[in-house]
Amino acid sequence: MLIHAKTPFFRGCLLLISFFVLFVVMLMPLMKDELGNHVTGLQYADNVFNELSKGSSYFIPGVRSSVKTVEGKAVQLSVKLKKADLAPLAAMVLEKSGATDVRVEDGKVSFSGNLGTILTSATDDANNLYNNDADAVAQKYNGEPALKVAAAWWYVLSPSIKELQKQQKIAEAQVVDNVIRRAIEPGNNFFSVPPAKVSEHLILMSAMLIFYVLYTLWYGFAIFELFEGIGLAMTKSKVKQES
Repeated sequence: MLIHAKTPFFRGCLLLISFFVLFVVMLMPLMKDELGNHVTGLQYADNVFNELSKGSSYFIPGVRSSVKTVEGKAVQLSVKLKKADLAPLAAMVLEKSGATDVRVEDGKVSFSGNLGTILTSATDDANNLYNNDADAVAQKYNGEPALKVAAAWWYVLSPSIKELQKQQKIAEAQVVDNVIRRAIEPGNNFFSVPPAKVSEHLILMSAMLIFYVLYTLWYGFAIFELFEGIGLAMTKSKVKQES
């Protein structure tokens, strides 16, 4: 018979069945988010961690400080956008941000101007996105969707890093990279997510982490008991004594 020990086998079955029952419950929209929408337990946990992540990802003050180091630095760049359809919008974004001699040709954008002024505008847009103020960005660029503007910034500034490096403008390239990684990307990625601080959700965070640990152990013990019940328990091998 497959079952060698009934007690641990049935105990393992009970643990495993209850584990999956709770898992199904977590997949049902029984909870509500801050807007009153019904969400599953997994979605609720994901939303909480996104909010906490956003609360610790506000780097704009540091970005503004780095942008000041390139204020007044003139640049002349010509970059190829990986998304050619964003080239016209990228050109408009640059023009409204103080760039001059802006030209578009076959997905390639050429421009010149004060790098500090251009990056300040990009940082302002990212800050508005981070604060969920899409209207401020859209109004600045003739009603263009805020996230599309963020994409235009990303696709025109990313290749600018290599172009600046080719011109031996390493410090300027580092500042552009900093604006992309710590301003534009967080602003775009966390748009529409309300920020939250860990200190404000200590009880909730502790409860979720404790539940995660216990739920993992729950599954582990279920498998352990089942295996013991069918005779696959791990035992210490006996030491062979020499005659």
